[in-house]
Amino acid sequence: MRVLVVEDEAVLAEAVARGLRREGMAVDVALDGDGGHEKSAVTRYDVVVLDRDLPGMSGDALCAAIVESGATTRVLMLTASGTLEDKVDGLSKGADDYLAKPFDFPELVARVRALGRRATPAVPPLLVAGDVALDPARRTVTRADRPVELTRKEFGVLEVLLGAGGAVVSSEELLERVWDENADPFTTTVRVTVMTLRKKLGEPGVIETVVGAGYRVPAAG
Repeated sequence: MRVLVVEDEAVLAEAVARGLRREGMAVDVALDGDGGHEKSAVTRYDVVVLDRDLPGMSGDALCAAIVESGATTRVLMLTASGTLEDKVDGLSKGADDYLAKPFDFPELVARVRALGRRATPAVPPLLVAGDVALDPARRTVTRADRPVELTRKEFGVLEVLLGAGGAVVSSEELLERVWDENADPFTTTVRVTVMTLRKKLGEPGVIETVVGAGYRVPAAG
């Protein structure tokens, strides 16, 4: 899941980003509305965690811009005010959910995950290819009913490939969906991660390389 955190309190923004990354999400950060608008215009995010009170472009204006763009991005609006009137006003601006500060981090994670599921086409609760099964909710992978221990990035790559339903996924798309803006697009990061993922999954191979196009896990015939 790719998430953008737009929050002008740098300490809070980085704390939220670190916490979401520990949950296996790819997270970018913007410290003002203008930066958030620029990032959201060039990258497809599943969820934007958006502070309502921002310098530059306001949170309300940024939320409206995201909605008007027609993107499937979901917006979780944060605010220091938790009154009913403020919540109604925020939702009327196009936000999909609303959370008042201070908040409990587990609740933020749960809300981001719920919005992320709404931002992408529905997928089965269990992603399966042959004897490989991935459970997105429990974040577990098994092969022939035996657990396979994966890093967060390996899990993310496998989840994207299985969720593609047999379609080819390019290295660029994997980099965008699983890593964040700090990833160097010219490195061998994706190739190395796929290589280690293949080793952990074992034989027979599950992930096919489509020369010049990317990778795929063939759908069950």
